[in-house]
This record gives sequence, C-alpha cells and structure tokens, in this order.
Amino acid sequence: MPQSYEVFFPLNMAVLTVSDTRSSAEDKSGDALAAQLAGAGHNLHERALVKDDIYQIRAVASRWIADAQVQVILITGGTGFSGRDSTPEAVAPLLDKQIEGFGELFRHISFSEIGTSTIQSRALGGLANRTLVFCLPGSTNACNTAWQKILQAQLDSRTRPCNFAALVAL
Repeated sequence: MPQSYEVFFPLNMAVLTVSDTRSSAEDKSGDALAAQLAGAGHNLHERALVKDDIYQIRAVASRWIADAQVQVILITGGTGFSGRDSTPEAVAPLLDKQIEGFGELFRHISFSEIGTSTIQSRALGGLANRTLVFCLPGSTNACNTAWQKILQAQLDSRTRPCNFAALVAL
C-alpha cells in the first residue's frame, strides 16, 4: 500500500486534450488543468491536442507512458457516450491496472452537479509503467470537479492515509 509523506513531492504531469472541434487556442479544459496542477506545485512537462481517434490518443499516451520523466497523464475529452468518443477504448489497453474507484467516485460527485447526465461519463483512471493516467470529460467544469475534489488530494504526497503520488514520486 502506498504511504503518505510529510513533504510535498512535485510531480511531472502531461495534459492531453482530445477534441475534433477545439484548437489549442480554444482549449479551456486543458488550460484549466495546466493552471491547477501548476497552482498545486506540480510541473507541466508537456501538453498536446489530438483528434478523437484511438490511434492518435494511444500514440501520445504511449509516448508519455514510456517517458520516465512523466509521472501523471491527464487526458480531457472523448469520455462521453457519443459515436466519436473513444478515449477509454484508446487508453484502457495501455493500463497495467485500472483504478476502478476513480470513475465511480467522479460520477458520484458529478451527480450533485449535473444529475443523471453523469451516467454518460466514462471517466477512467489507471497505472501504466509507473505512470498514473486519468481520463476526464472534456467540459471545463468536469475537469475542475475532478481536479478539485479528487486529483488534487490524491496527487499530493502528504494526503493521508494514502495517495497515488507515493506510487510514482520515488
């Protein structure tokens, strides 16, 4: 079981936006995640935007998973239930372990914000090659919810009784 530490360990994070319609200039969700992780004391290692295409998503995620400098990957977009949404299908085969409770907790928290529409979220978390990977919806509000109510604490090495940062901070 991962342990907690008395000191904060800043993590190197990468942010991937998956969208068929947004450009980098219009990527408010990616902007929000980048700002929040920096505000929490973490490092933005790299950022990218790809179309909602399984192979483009896998190519970027695989490169970051293989990069020893990247400890956390935050992916926003492509987790819905419409025809083009394919982030979970792209990422799940790359994971060594899934964090089953991440999607469950995200949907539980989101219910108070968006009601039963949360059932269409396929938020996903897991671990691949000692890299944490979190797939979030594309809405800025959903990214803020995930960061503020789950990820900020779980990616902080001081969170007790346990946290995910301890798995990748060493």
